[in-house]
Amino acid sequence: MADSRPVVAIVGAGFGGLRAAQALSRAPVKVVLVDRRNYHLFQPLLYQVATAGLAPGEIAYPVRAILRNQRNLEFRLAEVTGVELTEGRLITSTGTVDYDYLILAFGAETNYYGLESIAVHSFGLKDLDDAVAIRNHVLRMFELAAQEGNPEIRQAMLTFAVVGGGPTGVESAGALAELTRLAQLKDFAELNPKDLRVILLEASDRLLAGMPETLREATAETLWRKHVEVRFGATVTDFNGRELFLKSGEVIPARTLIWAAGARTVRLANSLGVVQSSLGRVVVAPTLQLPAYPKVYTIGDAAYWEIDGEPLPMVAPVAVQQANIAAGNIIRALGGKPPEEFEYRNPGSLATIGRNAAVVQLGRFHFRGFLGWLIWLTIHLMRLVGFRNRLMVLIDWAWDYFFYDRAVRVIMPEGRWPWTTGNEQNSGTPERDGLYRGQ
Repeated sequence: MADSRPVVAIVGAGFGGLRAAQALSRAPVKVVLVDRRNYHLFQPLLYQVATAGLAPGEIAYPVRAILRNQRNLEFRLAEVTGVELTEGRLITSTGTVDYDYLILAFGAETNYYGLESIAVHSFGLKDLDDAVAIRNHVLRMFELAAQEGNPEIRQAMLTFAVVGGGPTGVESAGALAELTRLAQLKDFAELNPKDLRVILLEASDRLLAGMPETLREATAETLWRKHVEVRFGATVTDFNGRELFLKSGEVIPARTLIWAAGARTVRLANSLGVVQSSLGRVVVAPTLQLPAYPKVYTIGDAAYWEIDGEPLPMVAPVAVQQANIAAGNIIRALGGKPPEEFEYRNPGSLATIGRNAAVVQLGRFHFRGFLGWLIWLTIHLMRLVGFRNRLMVLIDWAWDYFFYDRAVRVIMPEGRWPWTTGNEQNSGTPERDGLYRGQ
């Protein structure tokens, strides 16, 4: 017997796509969720995988396991290569999907702002592949530095630059400083701590621009105490894998650059033929519908919507709230009711700066230091999917806290790991990056 239920296709199993699928669990529809990965990734903790604090499996959870009890859902492991909006059809790597309603939640990718050399030689931080590549690379730099006889090359190997003063950049820099100074140096007595540098480069004059000034200042002070060199007004123009070039003319010898300076909507958005704004985001109506296609909704990082003249940030709370509205409007449409408009309720923002330090803004309440760190820990543990993941993360955090050690300081053989093909842009191998001694 043919299934007569309307089909709701959802592209992307991130925070927005997953929440939209769950919100439609009791609706009289068939939900088809499409993603090129078979897991939901908790991106806020991705930097901890990159800095050897957590294992990849602790922040990822299989999509099928999360939604196994949702009877009206079908998951397809495939990459969406095109969307035929007029015909109501998705083109994927495993075939086509016809839909009645569509929710686009395909997320973002690293934005290199046209700097091709940086795209080739630096590391982004958007998926597990990126995080494991960074971990392999950082750990390998210590191994190579321990064997390097040239002091200038050795110092360059132990110089780790992070670009971008947003939450990802701040958290990555703080975690890198603790990994290198509190964990790695214990195992490398032959290395001089004076050769070790973690540099955070921010083109503007402030970190965490969306936070109050008191919390921004506390962030900078804490990073300095953790031996992170915070540089304001530092615009990066080039990186060749060995030297980092700034707009001021300064050249910093370094073998590592983590690019956390921005994100843009994935390039699939460019093929839709609809109005796009800055960073490739799709301009939506107040109801999150595409103006010319009322049965198509765009949410999360892919959607462009302004509040008080400013675009909504590319963060999980925005995606989740928009998912609820998009799913609700589809249910309302099935019942012959008009759609509701989206209103964003800012739950606050937070960022950790490493051990015992975080800054938290929850409405008019501001927290920093140890109390902020406890709030940060609690919120992130609660948001993780799966009891096992929460337990394993808690154990790793406790181990790190009490023993000043990182749990996952393992270099995967040849820079490869079970869930990749080995063909990623940044393999993390010295062969790819030209990082053998003396090169």
